[in-house]
Amino acid sequence: MAFRPLAGDIMPSDNQAIGGESSEEPGRFGRFYLQELINRGGVNDIWVATDEQRRPYALRRMRNKSIFNFADRRRFMNGCKILSKIHHNENVIGYLEHGKIGGTPYLLMEYVESSNLKLLLSRGDEVLAENVAQIIIDMALGLEQVHDSGFIHLDYKPENILVTRNAGVRLIDFDLACIKPVEPKKIPGKNPGTPAYMAPERLQGLAVDQRADIFAFGVTAYEVLTTQKPFPGDTPDEILRKQFNDECIAPRDINPDIPASMEKIILKCLRREMDARYPFMSVVVRDLQAALYV
Repeated sequence: MAFRPLAGDIMPSDNQAIGGESSEEPGRFGRFYLQELINRGGVNDIWVATDEQRRPYALRRMRNKSIFNFADRRRFMNGCKILSKIHHNENVIGYLEHGKIGGTPYLLMEYVESSNLKLLLSRGDEVLAENVAQIIIDMALGLEQVHDSGFIHLDYKPENILVTRNAGVRLIDFDLACIKPVEPKKIPGKNPGTPAYMAPERLQGLAVDQRADIFAFGVTAYEVLTTQKPFPGDTPDEILRKQFNDECIAPRDINPDIPASMEKIILKCLRREMDARYPFMSVVVRDLQAALYV
């Protein structure tokens, strides 16, 4: 498409992390060797790891200080179990196994050389400009597969989308995911997530279904094409107020290169009322493919 968005293995050292011991240094973790720390989250780290055959993996491991934070531990294991049940799809990170080593929960996934979409957007990476149409479609295909496997993601945002050097897309992080309800259903407990990507019903603590993910997809696609969020705000209340006041600049007013048909899809995903949005990601994918001629 012509339109563009704006803008060798290390062997274990003497200072090893054996079993469940947590360390920022490369070292041994059960039958794996942690080679390089590639991401650090609030409660877990992601390492490039190898096995005895030197095959590379991405290994996500909880840090020891979080072991007795039962909410974080429960979410981590929830994400592992849901990912294990999602049918194989090239746009969802590949699951290999999960369990505990020395009492420390871990998740083993395919390893791909990539950056998350948030980082690519922040630096205006050329991979986005050169492949934006296919990246957006692949983002939709990954989310469609999650829904078709019987789950909703509930944390869909650029930070949880990996893009490889050749523009391959992988959806990651299923800690907040849950079974897709037949009818909209309230999510028990607190309302974790990133408010800028939450649908109005989530921000209000109301019942949700797969259409909350479709809203989040719309926010993400809008941001990819404009480098702006449709409903910016510093607090959930400010974001919700803008959603209810329809304070969303049309994407083509920011980036005229966006096809009118693409703008229409994004704005339908961002409708405040659930029933006014697309009902299923399969319909979003169909319209995207027609609009982008891919």
